[in-house]
Amino acid sequence: MPQKPPKKNAAAPASRAPAAKRPSRPSEVRIIGGEWKRTRLAVADKPGLRPTPDRVRETLFNWLASLAGVGGGALPGWHCIDAFAGTGALGLEAASRGAAHVLLCEQDAALVAQLQAAKAKLSAEAVRVERGNGVTALERAAAGSLQAVFLDPPFDNLALYEPALRAAARALHADGAIYLEAPRRWAAEELAALGLAEFRYLKAGAVHAHLLRRAVSVPA
Repeated sequence: MPQKPPKKNAAAPASRAPAAKRPSRPSEVRIIGGEWKRTRLAVADKPGLRPTPDRVRETLFNWLASLAGVGGGALPGWHCIDAFAGTGALGLEAASRGAAHVLLCEQDAALVAQLQAAKAKLSAEAVRVERGNGVTALERAAAGSLQAVFLDPPFDNLALYEPALRAAARALHADGAIYLEAPRRWAAEELAALGLAEFRYLKAGAVHAHLLRRAVSVPA
């Protein structure tokens, strides 16, 4: 019988070069309403930095606008502090909607520089950027002087929450509100001990978003 031709050795599969990683685009935060609506601002790549999600911000500012009693989501003449500013998304949103004065307080030098750049880009004359401790800034504010206090401390620094809430409650105008973003829902009795009560609440993923008011101004 005729012999079969010897089998050819199968060619070794070509080794694949590792796929090149696409450069990640810098994350952004978008202003939702007001003068700078749809403006996008770059966000630094910092561990633990959590810009408040768009959906939560949209709901929050609808809540605040209902307190302001003005159509179109405006906060005319309001005085605000974004005490742990980070990206500045909350404070800049307030300024976009007509707040008269917004203090962005942040400790991280790189984030402070980015906040200054955002202020310059927007020509945001109502905004002041300060490098410092958010609790100290709240303690320095005149009693009853703030219509909105934004509290979004790092989730891994729980010791900041109570002193920040205590200082915010003292600085809060009788008709004002505190926005608190936290890794858990605060209980009514905890807030009552600080003279505060929950006015609105929502949960989005790991974020527990509270709108708080002075306990005496919240209907039973």
